[in-house]
Amino acid sequence: MKFSANLGFLWTELPLVDAIRAAKDAGFAAVECHCPYDTPAEEVAAALQETGLPMLGINTVRGAEPGDMGLSAVPGRQTEARAAIDQAADYACAIGAGAIHVMAGISEGPEAHQAFLDALRYARTRVDDDITILIEPLNRHDAPGYFLKTTDQARAIIEALNLSGIKLMFDCYHVGRTEGDVTTRMKDLLPIIGHIQFASVPDRGAPDHGEIAYEAVFRTVAALGWTRPLGAEYKPGGDTGASLGWMQSLAQTRQSRTD
Repeated sequence: MKFSANLGFLWTELPLVDAIRAAKDAGFAAVECHCPYDTPAEEVAAALQETGLPMLGINTVRGAEPGDMGLSAVPGRQTEARAAIDQAADYACAIGAGAIHVMAGISEGPEAHQAFLDALRYARTRVDDDITILIEPLNRHDAPGYFLKTTDQARAIIEALNLSGIKLMFDCYHVGRTEGDVTTRMKDLLPIIGHIQFASVPDRGAPDHGEIAYEAVFRTVAALGWTRPLGAEYKPGGDTGASLGWMQSLAQTRQSRTD
């Protein structure tokens, strides 16, 4: 099992390039970001080259207004949404990122649905096929009013678009808080999943406690044939290094099973 460090939550006290190095030193196989745009792309690209870590994905910006959580499904803000997609596309190409998470925003209704479809079609035209476009349902506790709420809604959007390279970001934390039955949902949605993330439920901490037994989840992931790194998108609650005991425990468990 390989893991990706989400640098939106891990090592946030460090400049991004140093956080990439810290992830390498800690044994992560990849990194991913929320909004890396304050760091020049050439500096990030150099750090990735130095460490040999791939950047799995970045997000579009949340927006400039208080309470924004993305723009792509917000009627009346299509120009801003396209600018955010352009920014992400250019940056992803410059650093060799594998995916762009197009954030939907706070909205609802038919106009929001149409705006999101249009934005995703536009995003697909802005990058080559080697960059995946991701959409992610967010739970109602952390993101009340967010347009994309469930995996069923996400699947319906992906099927309606019928475009290659638009996939689901399956975050075990959000699915666990909204829908439950994480491994069953994962099995059902596997054909449209582009990336998997995890954190404990309900506190979004390290995956060594809470309502989800991640050792069982990781076994399911392996049994499904998933070989790409899983995104550790959790809040460490302090020093990131001190929160990584789950990685050592998992490695010891795997070793004991092979002995």
